[in-house]
Amino acid sequence: MPPQGRQEQESTSEPVAQPAVAEDSSRDALWALAWHEQDGVRRLSTVEEIRAAHERPGCQMWIDLSEPDRDLLHELGKVFKLHPLVTEDILERNQRAKVEVTGDSVHIVMFALRYEGEIVSDEIDIVLGDGFLLTSHDADINPREAPFTRRDPQAHLPGGVDYVLWGLADWLVDDYFPVFDKLGDEIDQLEDDVMQRPNHWVVERLFQVRRDLLAIRHAVNPQREIFNQLTNRDMRLIKPERILYFRDVYDHLIRLTDELDSYRELVSTTLDIYLSQVNNNLSEIMKRLTAITAILAGAGALAGIFGMSEAGLAISFEDLRFWLVTAAIVVASAAGFIYARRIGWI
Repeated sequence: MPPQGRQEQESTSEPVAQPAVAEDSSRDALWALAWHEQDGVRRLSTVEEIRAAHERPGCQMWIDLSEPDRDLLHELGKVFKLHPLVTEDILERNQRAKVEVTGDSVHIVMFALRYEGEIVSDEIDIVLGDGFLLTSHDADINPREAPFTRRDPQAHLPGGVDYVLWGLADWLVDDYFPVFDKLGDEIDQLEDDVMQRPNHWVVERLFQVRRDLLAIRHAVNPQREIFNQLTNRDMRLIKPERILYFRDVYDHLIRLTDELDSYRELVSTTLDIYLSQVNNNLSEIMKRLTAITAILAGAGALAGIFGMSEAGLAISFEDLRFWLVTAAIVVASAAGFIYARRIGWI
């Protein structure tokens, strides 16, 4: 660490201490910080400056790329001697969450999650090497304005690029918790809607939540394996004293995956309740229709029988014959209605 006097002098320099510099460059395609014990933390803005800093012994750098083009990424690949497959994976941006050791560097793919009525995931590629950390992502996320960078730009780089890697991973995983909370509130509301006012919108939303949970599972579950390897494999680029920090992120991911399993079970149970209610409502409707059909069928049978000429001759009171048949129909229908009402079919 630099002496106190030098650190105070560096903290007033334009590259680090002026918030406007960081804010003005928050959307630049290339953004980089470099630390050296003689100079402290300073901003880099060109590939040549990055090349010169990388060739300087003891220099620690964090290079962040926002939607980089092929030429810029290939230039940086030459500076850091990245494998061509790594640069191609970064450019394609359609990878699964993974960790791969390629030569002298480690390629890590993680995902940032956002909840905007549905789950939106953004891939971020991370390359850890000797004295550098390279991150690449879409413009929808911005690690440059993460809390760990805005609090104190000089706090992480002096600790090494593996310390910056932990800060970045911890920021990504911590941002999962608000997403899970919002999704949990949505599931609770759907449970209430299913019990009180089930409709087609509820079942459509249930299927959307199931798709969201599947997207989260594809993003989060493989990341457990990433940090399991980072905390258990002997990696030269990660200091032994830093393992405890990555293990804390691993514990958070275990908690999140357990919560994810609970949410999936809740959604499945809620969907089963909805289907059971639909079946119960259908059964109630069928019972009512059956009761009404039985009443009308009885009335129709009586009317049909006494409407025949032979049955009419059996009644001697010609002037009362119609009313007697009508009264019999009414009495039979009322008796059928009372019976259906008593057994709960109407």
